Amino acid sequence: MQGVLTGFAVIGVVIAVGYLLGLRGSLGENGRDVLTRLAFNVASPALLFTTLARADLSVVFSSWLLVTVLSTAAVAGVFVAVGVARGWGVGRTTIGALCSSYVNSGNLGIPISVYVLGNASLVAPVMLFQLVVVSPLALTILDLSGRGEKDPWWLRLLTPVRNPVAVGSLAGVAVAASGVHLPGPVMDPLTLIGNMAVPAVLLGFGISLRGSALPARGAERWPVLLSVALKSVGQPAIAWALAVGVFGLHGAALLDVVVTSALPGAQNLYTYASRYRVGEALARDSILLSTILSVPVLVVIAALLG
Repeated sequence: MQGVLTGFAVIGVVIAVGYLLGLRGSLGENGRDVLTRLAFNVASPALLFTTLARADLSVVFSSWLLVTVLSTAAVAGVFVAVGVARGWGVGRTTIGALCSSYVNSGNLGIPISVYVLGNASLVAPVMLFQLVVVSPLALTILDLSGRGEKDPWWLRLLTPVRNPVAVGSLAGVAVAASGVHLPGPVMDPLTLIGNMAVPAVLLGFGISLRGSALPARGAERWPVLLSVALKSVGQPAIAWALAVGVFGLHGAALLDVVVTSALPGAQNLYTYASRYRVGEALARDSILLSTILSVPVLVVIAALLG
């Protein structure tokens, strides 16, 4: 369980630093917005590009990736169905669906893969699936829902290539697929810039907690509770059912897929919500609660399947 606790401890410390910065007003009134814009427009695209450009794309076709894809689609679909029925709006429903299904495969997934599963590469298929498929699709929906009919149809078709996060991801995949090895003078500056992404996201998240009410209160109570229930319980349960009942996985393979499905919502989802000014409280509260709940959930999964 050292990997679980270590991963959460690191994230908790950085978020706490952000909270103190917000409490003291050290970065001014616009500090959170600046960090969010920096992460979304500069640091995250650089991080995604350098990560994917060096990736082995063959890991995408691992035997249990279909379990991840289907469990992600299932819980996101449940939230979307409820969001449509309740009239929560396209942008808000998109953020809630992401919080229900998009796992923290980076700064939590990697250490947990090392210490719990024994292999950091086991989280790679989930990371690539989210970066290459889920993020560009969700950000395109957010872009289109924000601009509505203001843009001509031909410009709306170009939405995916106008989003910096999607561009960074797709460019990284293109480099990896081509087999081109970029030299150090090209990759090193991008790596340095990309290293700002996770700290900027976590610090901005911590600043957002200053003065916030207790989570799952007010107008966002039911969307938050639904997304947390789907993320913390629904997704790992569906992944287990699919892995055992459909794909016949057992042993280490079963543990791998269920643990990765039980990872909490990713912090960069709050960056997306802040960038598009939609569902910010929903993203913040859902990520916070799913992160807290994932500790006992991961411990129970490791005890039962490990």
